[in-house]
Amino acid sequence: MPGAELDFTLYGTPGGRAALSIAGARRNLNLVETNPGQYEGTYTLSTRDRVTANSRVTANLRVANLVTSGVLSESLLRAPGQRRAARDARDGRDARDYAANAPRIEKFQAVGSTELRDGNDLSFAVYGTPGAKVDMSITGARGTFFLPEVAPGEYRGDYVIRRADNIRPNSVVVANLRINNRVVSATLAQPLQAMPAIQPVAQTARYCTNCATIESVNVVEVTGDGNYLGTIGGGVLGAVLGSQVGKGSGKTAAQIAGALGGAYIGRNIERNAKKTNHYEVLVRFQNGGTQTVTYENDPGVRVGEKVRVNDGVLTRDQ
Repeated sequence: MPGAELDFTLYGTPGGRAALSIAGARRNLNLVETNPGQYEGTYTLSTRDRVTANSRVTANLRVANLVTSGVLSESLLRAPGQRRAARDARDGRDARDYAANAPRIEKFQAVGSTELRDGNDLSFAVYGTPGAKVDMSITGARGTFFLPEVAPGEYRGDYVIRRADNIRPNSVVVANLRINNRVVSATLAQPLQAMPAIQPVAQTARYCTNCATIESVNVVEVTGDGNYLGTIGGGVLGAVLGSQVGKGSGKTAAQIAGALGGAYIGRNIERNAKKTNHYEVLVRFQNGGTQTVTYENDPGVRVGEKVRVNDGVLTRDQ
């Protein structure tokens, strides 16, 4: 009847222009995109309209140069008392049936991106009533996108951030699940910006600064230097020996040769008398450096043994 208002809602591709025509109406109705992918409008009947309950209503949605159409599949006339009957039916036993058949979203989750810039992906998953249609909207992004049902009750999809988007880590993300003209919504409870993976901190290798390994143990023989006492003593002995050899003029030559030979013998006697042994232990540190530690007596260490060097003194590494 004239003055009655008909409210329409169309769900489809976001960012388009939606309009509908009603058979028997004198004008068309342009719908306004109130949410990404959701277009709404109200048509008020005039006295010149000839609209019936079964008038055909056709909606057109244009995005760029592409157009798609849909036809309303329900009556324009609501039966008297229909709302009250529906409300009464939800009381008592019918209320339990209604609740059992109501759509539900059990879980809504996302895999965010470490950087919310154009070209990066945001992955979403909705778990709920199977056989439904799921659409999503993100504050800061134009339009609505849909999640296909990849398994019974599991809906998944990716959204690629566009250059014109203004998506923030705390942007509100809403998922709508529709089935049998019923809608249930859920809001994402996690931020869209994922924390970057924590890289393990490389541990700096620590080594013992005075720990080393025995590489060699060498015995070094030290011969004492002869002094004048050894030389003189040997010379006297050589002269005595030489005087027993020469006769006449040869006696003097023999004495001189004997004296020189005796001096040499004297020095050797002294060297042998003063000959000693000491030990040189070569160690290699963990950083590759080496050091030689000298001992007068056998230090009692073996090649390959682990030691520590403190002020030139070796101690076994326990």
